[in-house]
Amino acid sequence: MEFLQLKYFQTVARLEHFTQAARELNVSQPSLSNSIHRLEKKLGVPLFVREGRRVKLNAFGRTYLRRVERAFFELEEGERELADMAGLQHGVVSISITLPYVLPMLLKEFLTDHPHVRIIQHQLGSVLEIQNELENAAIDLSISTTPVTGPDIEWLTLAEEELCLTVPSSHRFASRDCISLSEAANEPFIALASHSHFREITDGFCRQAGFEPRIAFELEEASSIQTLVEMGLGITFTLPLSLGNRASNSNTAQVKVKDPVCLRTFGIAWNRKHYLSEAAIRFREFVIHFFRKA
Repeated sequence: MEFLQLKYFQTVARLEHFTQAARELNVSQPSLSNSIHRLEKKLGVPLFVREGRRVKLNAFGRTYLRRVERAFFELEEGERELADMAGLQHGVVSISITLPYVLPMLLKEFLTDHPHVRIIQHQLGSVLEIQNELENAAIDLSISTTPVTGPDIEWLTLAEEELCLTVPSSHRFASRDCISLSEAANEPFIALASHSHFREITDGFCRQAGFEPRIAFELEEASSIQTLVEMGLGITFTLPLSLGNRASNSNTAQVKVKDPVCLRTFGIAWNRKHYLSEAAIRFREFVIHFFRKA
């Protein structure tokens, strides 16, 4: 069998449609159908249940797809190793991070020393998504506030920190050292989008305090949230470590939260069986050192 036959099979299995697969592969639909037919003839079993141009994998097809995807995975890993032979200078690091405020600080410091390394951030929501991406080698590293576990996944705790509330300097909480979270039940919150992991955490703390947060603004960018707080449009949850220079901004104040204590654990995860480039290993070492000195 040919490499292209396996690629065609994988694409048809994913799209479950011959016409769409042919369009994506830039081949004619008859050529694609003939290629799949030859593959099935070679294997001696059908791989799909056909419903016109729409198809679904049968039991043979599902079993074979797992092997094909593993073969492609190994080829991709080989390409990573070859690309990494060029060394650290032009490496690529793919990461997922559920701490949006922290990422700019990490990148600024790391890229100062390694300006030619390319960092690719993947926006992942749930811990399950992160686990799947690590297991499939779609990302090299994950930095998150919830442990990521799996048979081949390593998790290292980096630090613990309590969330605070960032409020406008004119706010009634601004002069307080700390508050019970229930006191903020009627406050307008400025928050990340509901699908974000950080939002799930902060909403959970509000529920522990006996209320659903009143979301005045829901944004994708963490830096924009801080700007709206500075403008006096609401309050937000913040990790003090991630504030950087904004911690001393005269337009805002950071207030500690008690009852419940909003404690979060930071950690980094990677797949021990996934090949990590020199750049990824160096970035992992940098992150560990960054949090330990914070």
